Amino acid sequence: MRLPLVLSGSLSLLLCASATPIVSLPYGTFQGFNTGNLTAFLGVPFAQAGRFEVPRAPGILHGVQNATNFGPSCPQQKFSAAVAKIPALGNGAVLPNTPVVIGEDCLTLDVYKPATANAKSKLPVLVWVYGGGFDVGNSRATNLNPVVERSISTGFPVLVVAINYRVTAFGFLAGKEVAAAGVTNLGTRDQIFALQWVQKNIAAFGGDPTRVVLGGVSAGAISTAFLLLDNKHASNKLFHGAFMEAGSPATAPSVADGQADFDGLVTANNCSHVHDTLDCLRQVPLASLMATINNTPDLFSFKTLDLVWRPRVDGDVVVQDPLISVQKGLYSKMPFMTGDSDDEGSIFTPALTNLTTDADFLNYVHSNFLPAATKDQIAQVGRLYPADPAQGSPFGTGTADQLTPQSKRLAAFLGDLTFIGPRRSFLEHASSRQNTWSWLNKQFKNTSEFGSFHTSDEVIWFLTGPNPDFTALDALVNFINTLDPNKHAGRSSSSHSAASNSKIFWPKWNEASWMGRTSLLTFSDPNVVNVTAENFRVEAMAFLNLLLFAEAK
Repeated sequence: MRLPLVLSGSLSLLLCASATPIVSLPYGTFQGFNTGNLTAFLGVPFAQAGRFEVPRAPGILHGVQNATNFGPSCPQQKFSAAVAKIPALGNGAVLPNTPVVIGEDCLTLDVYKPATANAKSKLPVLVWVYGGGFDVGNSRATNLNPVVERSISTGFPVLVVAINYRVTAFGFLAGKEVAAAGVTNLGTRDQIFALQWVQKNIAAFGGDPTRVVLGGVSAGAISTAFLLLDNKHASNKLFHGAFMEAGSPATAPSVADGQADFDGLVTANNCSHVHDTLDCLRQVPLASLMATINNTPDLFSFKTLDLVWRPRVDGDVVVQDPLISVQKGLYSKMPFMTGDSDDEGSIFTPALTNLTTDADFLNYVHSNFLPAATKDQIAQVGRLYPADPAQGSPFGTGTADQLTPQSKRLAAFLGDLTFIGPRRSFLEHASSRQNTWSWLNKQFKNTSEFGSFHTSDEVIWFLTGPNPDFTALDALVNFINTLDPNKHAGRSSSSHSAASNSKIFWPKWNEASWMGRTSLLTFSDPNVVNVTAENFRVEAMAFLNLLLFAEAK
């Protein structure tokens, strides 16, 4: 539990008279801190929940609460040893910062705002959802200060909220017992509860609940995409624009498909003999339960992107397979920005070194990702994703960066199946109904054997590298303000001339570029930004999307 700051009357008056930021909410009063031109409130509880319970409102907190430190990270899954083979992750992409404190009482959020903002400011809001493959992550994983700082410097300030949500089995346990208890997709329910908190409370910090953009990276982007879909919680009424970095509405298995994993945890924790196995798992000591969860496949195991712990179709939070919802148009028609890196699949291959032959590749594709496909269809996948390293990922590097005989082929397939293909499919459906913008990161090809790997574009959007180029961040700040990456809040038009704080005009995805009928804002080495067409691997990704839809339930 958070300890209150005990204030005497004289000290309370002194704080009120000083620049110490304090915000009062219906359930508690919180003291943040100033840093430069920003004010931060860290570790603010937005909900409470016991293990394998739905989130509920936090209890009343007496006294002024210390909101100057991050809250605990939710329990995290240990990654397989193969992750050590990926030095590219040392820059902070994909993997969140190592959490200092882990605990199950972890449903907190962080608010970053201009120091001058007050309850009357009504600033637009970005709500951020972290990535980590639904296995790991925490609210500090992405440094979001640059978003607020840049917004202040351009004269169109915004406010940012970064949320925690439960991951691994704590957030995404499945099976008939879980469904019967109504506790499916708890991590997604946490995200919805956080968005509801924003609607009720963000005005006290200076934010406008009617101008909320939801964004995220990797699993956070997939989560954002899922929350765009129609569901029984009306999640897509809680925000008005979306930003998805390396994640789109992806196919989702059913809750029933997770039964074997639930049963495995029950057996491993000696709960098989009791009537209420779910309640038994609730009573297992955290360290013991984590030890058994860590024995399940993770993001960098042999199963890799065939995730064990992830959102699943439950008829409630995820009503049906997202691919079906997209095809039927059952999603919010709000503006959105979405994009990928060129080599999305490359960092997920180090655990697959024993796949060395054509038969190995085809069997792996069939058994792990496309079990409903016919033998002929799997053979066609093999033809569309050949063993020739010059056609694999990292793309455009010839025979270089071939780690194993099948690695570039696997990387191309995994990236297109899980990230680039679903993004393209979503855009093909949505771009005629709403304003959509998309990007492609092709930078860093010469700095890593994994090329422009998954989430490597975080340094483009959030300026963690030296000599930052503000093109991307300015587009994001514009979008948070106006729902148009080209239009800042001081203009009323989306013409090229209106983008006075941008180096380049960003056409909507379905507008023709000089290269073809679509437009991608493309980031290339050496620090080049231009507009290209989405005209690569068209036949291959169309075929994969067809097979994925056939797998949908």
